[in-house]
Amino acid sequence: MFNLSLSEILVSLVAIAIAISVHEFGHAYAAHLLGDDTAKYDGRMTLNPARHVDPVGLITMLFFRIGWAKPVPVNPNNFKNYKIGNLLVSLAGVICNVITAIICVIINRKVNFYAINMIAQMTLVYNLGFAAFNLLPIPPLDGWGVISTFIPYKYYEAVYKYESYSTILLLLLIFTNTYSYIVGPIHSFLVKIVFMFAGI
Repeated sequence: MFNLSLSEILVSLVAIAIAISVHEFGHAYAAHLLGDDTAKYDGRMTLNPARHVDPVGLITMLFFRIGWAKPVPVNPNNFKNYKIGNLLVSLAGVICNVITAIICVIINRKVNFYAINMIAQMTLVYNLGFAAFNLLPIPPLDGWGVISTFIPYKYYEAVYKYESYSTILLLLLIFTNTYSYIVGPIHSFLVKIVFMFAGI
């Protein structure tokens, strides 16, 4: 990854910024629709990358394909229905990434301009990668937000213990590349969805 050309770096930075921005905006906007304006008041209900991008996370994503954004603040106590709110907000970022990926496919089908095609292709790649990785069922990723919604209250003590060790587990999966065995099938499924809705 360290032998990227300047143009590849610039295109990748744009693509990563788009993927992060639409993802975090999705969380913020979904929370807003469900009654929680915490992210809105924090200035996060925007597509402006400057509000979402973490510089270190951006660089690591560029060179190592693993990175992070500034987490969107959400207060689930403001939701009318905690479980439904938690589920929809958790899925919103991934859904926005998938929608963006579909748009990128359509752009590449309709537009014949090298620079735009290059950006759209890379944006497609990062949106799908970002969506698939975030669906891992490990805190603080969105996949855990989805799964935790359906966990009965009586198991919350065990859930709390799992969450306290989640960072170590996530780092272990990343450094051993084990996460790719879980992300791979998720990524393939999302690719099928994107090309199905893009009419390919």
